[in-house]
Amino acid sequence: MQEQEETHSSFLFRNLVKGLIWFAIIITAFILLEEYIQDNFRSHIDDIRANPAILYGIYTLSEIIFGIIPPELFMMIWILDDIDVTGFVINLSILTVISYGAGILGYSIGKNFSKTEFYQTRLREKYLKQYDKSLKKFGGFLVFVGAVTPVPFSATCMLAGSVNMNFRIFLLICISRLFRFALYGWLVWSSPNWFNG
Repeated sequence: MQEQEETHSSFLFRNLVKGLIWFAIIITAFILLEEYIQDNFRSHIDDIRANPAILYGIYTLSEIIFGIIPPELFMMIWILDDIDVTGFVINLSILTVISYGAGILGYSIGKNFSKTEFYQTRLREKYLKQYDKSLKKFGGFLVFVGAVTPVPFSATCMLAGSVNMNFRIFLLICISRLFRFALYGWLVWSSPNWFNG
């Protein structure tokens, strides 16, 4: 029996569902463990608050290296510090700009280094090859899916650069990353009240 070809909408829906399930697991664990984290890691939280550059540095590396740590975890760290809404929005904005910048860097790496041996043997073969077929099939839509779902955003940006996707179109597609951060930021901010009535 021939396998049915996946459509753009089913590809997006499948990855959105994965993302929402993963987000629900993270949020639930966060809510259940918040008191334990506050009791046992208060000094570390205070250290992060005193020197946020360390947190931003770790986050930047994570976003460049295919988003190995979910951005939502970095959003939750600020909630642990009883931050006000203005401070949370400022930090969320910084995380968003870093992520957007990491996408542009990924595009540049793909565009400028896609013919090098390192890119072909280390990056493409080990990390990007699984998305090659999707890029050929979905084109810029893959970047959109990477921006709004758990599909690694930086990886899709590298692939977009490697095929010389129009840079202006690429930047416009990447704006959808901002909407994802706004939605997830709002959900993270609201999460402490979910089980409190």
